Amino acid sequence: MHDRSRHDRTHQISVIQVYCPAMHDAQDILRTVFGYDNFRPPQDEIINTLIAGDDALVLMPTGGGKSLCYQIPSLVRPGCGVVISPLIALMQDQVNAMRLLGVKASYLNSTLSAQDALEVEEALLAGKLDLLYVAPERLVQERTLALLQRAPLALFAIDEAHCVSQWGHDFRADYLKLSVLQERFPEIPRVALTATADVRTRADIVSRLELDGARQFIAGFDRPNIRYRLALKHSPKQQLLRFLRDEHPMDAGIVYCLSRRKTEDTAAWLQQEGYQALPYHAGLDAGTRAQHQRRFLREEGVIMVATIAFGMGIDKPDVRFVVHLDMPKTVESYYQETGRAGRDGEPADAWLLYGLQDVIKLRGMMAQSQGSEEHKRAEQQRLNAMLGLCEITTCRRQALLNYFGESLPEPCGNCDTCLEPVDTWDATEAARMALSAVYRTGQRFGVNHLIDLLRGAETAKIFQFSHQTLPTYGIGQALDAGQWRSVFRQLVARAYLSVDLERYGALRLEQKCRPLLRGEEIIALRRDQKVKSKTAKKTRANEALSADIDPVLWEALRDKRRQLAETQGVPPYVIFHDKTLREMCLHRPRTQVEFSRLPGVGESKLEKYAEAFLTVIGSI
Repeated sequence: MHDRSRHDRTHQISVIQVYCPAMHDAQDILRTVFGYDNFRPPQDEIINTLIAGDDALVLMPTGGGKSLCYQIPSLVRPGCGVVISPLIALMQDQVNAMRLLGVKASYLNSTLSAQDALEVEEALLAGKLDLLYVAPERLVQERTLALLQRAPLALFAIDEAHCVSQWGHDFRADYLKLSVLQERFPEIPRVALTATADVRTRADIVSRLELDGARQFIAGFDRPNIRYRLALKHSPKQQLLRFLRDEHPMDAGIVYCLSRRKTEDTAAWLQQEGYQALPYHAGLDAGTRAQHQRRFLREEGVIMVATIAFGMGIDKPDVRFVVHLDMPKTVESYYQETGRAGRDGEPADAWLLYGLQDVIKLRGMMAQSQGSEEHKRAEQQRLNAMLGLCEITTCRRQALLNYFGESLPEPCGNCDTCLEPVDTWDATEAARMALSAVYRTGQRFGVNHLIDLLRGAETAKIFQFSHQTLPTYGIGQALDAGQWRSVFRQLVARAYLSVDLERYGALRLEQKCRPLLRGEEIIALRRDQKVKSKTAKKTRANEALSADIDPVLWEALRDKRRQLAETQGVPPYVIFHDKTLREMCLHRPRTQVEFSRLPGVGESKLEKYAEAFLTVIGSI
């Protein structure tokens, strides 16, 4: 089969599509090796194409079963399937998983000793392997290419194919050299696979890998089991803590942060709060990264706090949530990262916090990029699309799928804007005030100063630049600072304003704002939900309390604990755990002896805190 021309293979696929004897083998392998009864469309078509010896480009959502699309053809076709993957740290787990299924699999990468690598090469040449995993930098070495030319090969599978594209969200230079496969192995079918690629990225993959004749399979992007929620960032650690405690107290999940430092700080803080949290970023040594990844994959209830260095190829099925504490750079990144939740098809959460500072930080990173101006412009457009997804007032899932060229006829009913429809308001006048303030101050100042100007604040900076004499000074006192911040953020999101990074975050007018300033356009903005008040928090907490606990006493004890914690600069649980507070409510101790019998009260805490809490209990 391997020495057929492209014309012959085209004829062959038409025969297989009529008689398809090989697909009976594929069906048997699916059932006997992998334990499934049926393929998910379009797995069967992809497998049929590769068995016939033709090339394919596969876009299938995370958890959609991409790996079967090359594993089964590798078992049906004579020879070994070569899987090109950037995931050296996961290759051993992938190979072990295959071996447990009875598949003869191995890998070649830099972790092997010279002797071990030689044994793998000999097994390949002897036709004793079904699957061989290779890193791209290893594959393109002349020695490896020469080895493969002597071996019986079934196919090449290029996993995480978006890495080949400069427009993809995880570009890898080594992938650029993979066009060598078409040059050196024109008779071996190739399949490129990825979970996320817009039209431009797909075109780049086809061009760079010389897959012009490949059949393209674009499976539905929708993951209906994932609930998408995006919220404004106001107190991120407390927001995260509330999310975990209320919804995922014992679950495994991933928390993404933009910087390495924030990753480590957040992981350490979650550990203090009693969670199994581990940091992961490229700055950690390889041994630590491997250990943390291993714990996440093999233990229950572990939270990985990571930069985008973590996650590609992670096949943990029971990740119940993916949190973004900072806004991702692109919709592709967001979709790829959230897709690591709920791979088992069970309900999962994708929860994101964002703010204008995220936009400023990301644009600053882009400005320092070494890429071409064309690349920077494309990245800017992608960032704008991500910000637009954050600010949208309609169904998130419809907007997300539309970005990838897929339509959802009806709102999904499983995102925040569907479950709690966004309240909007006529912000035309406020928007004109904001744009006028930017114009009157020469487009040289950031959000905080512009808000001070509109609200008539008497700051040193206002008087330094004589801005108290401007017509816009004090005209926006009807809105508070938070409301004005929302107006400016949404005007940036909708491209009426842009952020000038060379002027330290100064806002500039964009061409789009002209009709609005001239009174030819009206604009409705989303009304940001206010931070939940203490009363609202009490109501939620009360719902979780048993009927024999006095909610007034409960909240009073929590307030006292919070005061003590703030005074001492420690988390509240360091003072007393919730369990101890509940016991206080149930037993209402009146003396130090009674207080000492409560769980979690040792001699030191008895001495430090008994009097304060006994006073609260005695007053209610």
